[in-house]
Amino acid sequence: MKIKITADSTCDLSRDLARKHDIAIIPLYVVMDEKPYKDTLEITPAEIFDFVTRTGKICHTSAINVEIYAEEFAKYADSYDAVIHINLSSSLSVGYQNAKLAAEGFDNVYVIDSKNLSTGSGHLVLDAAIMAENGSTAEEIIDYLDEAIRRVESSFILDTLYYIYKGGRCSGVAALGANLLRLKPCIEVVDGAMQVGKKYRGSLEKSLEEYVHDRLSGRDDIDYKRIFITHTLETDVMANHLEETVRKYGDFEEIYITRAGCTIANHCGPNCCGILFYRSK
Repeated sequence: MKIKITADSTCDLSRDLARKHDIAIIPLYVVMDEKPYKDTLEITPAEIFDFVTRTGKICHTSAINVEIYAEEFAKYADSYDAVIHINLSSSLSVGYQNAKLAAEGFDNVYVIDSKNLSTGSGHLVLDAAIMAENGSTAEEIIDYLDEAIRRVESSFILDTLYYIYKGGRCSGVAALGANLLRLKPCIEVVDGAMQVGKKYRGSLEKSLEEYVHDRLSGRDDIDYKRIFITHTLETDVMANHLEETVRKYGDFEEIYITRAGCTIANHCGPNCCGILFYRSK
């Protein structure tokens, strides 16, 4: 059976990984000064951060509409037995609903709500593509995803609350208080939505080391096949250091360091970093 895996750009898989596993990535849009740009293809996180620093304005993100989804699905529906599309959590965007509406025009397009974001969704996309490569049926892939979705553990540390505050997801008082106290909140994805977890205090490096310890140490429910370290750091130096810290707490078979795309970066801001992995149960 020939199956095509597609996903929206918020899955944050690197171009190399997407190309290697023949995954079609459909970009969301980032709107800067009322002009839309395709996520990562026409704009970068660095350009977003520079714009915010220069103007004090925030960019906005725009979901993929029904027409674009239909056009993308049409590229593959006739030449593949099935198209399986994996979306950003329906609790965070209308993209899932738009993709479902577009899929109604095809007999072999299936849309999955990842109930996640960034490489939390990326885990699911990558596994689906590997299963497709290995000859799994559409039904087998969909059944696997239905089970795997509940085991994805996604979280990340914010270095600044400015972006999430300007985007309307945090009060000004909370943002000011966090900045004054040098707090760096951990944002967790639970049941498809974001919630605030532990708040760390001090430098980013110190906070990230404590965060990794808290997420990985003393647990018996981690699947060590793969972990993503996904970030908006200026350089890879701290991400590489974080990889060394991750290795202290678990012998993961694969560790991928990936840069967050523009959609995620626009909401999280610079120097955001997280680890995303599967639980074993």
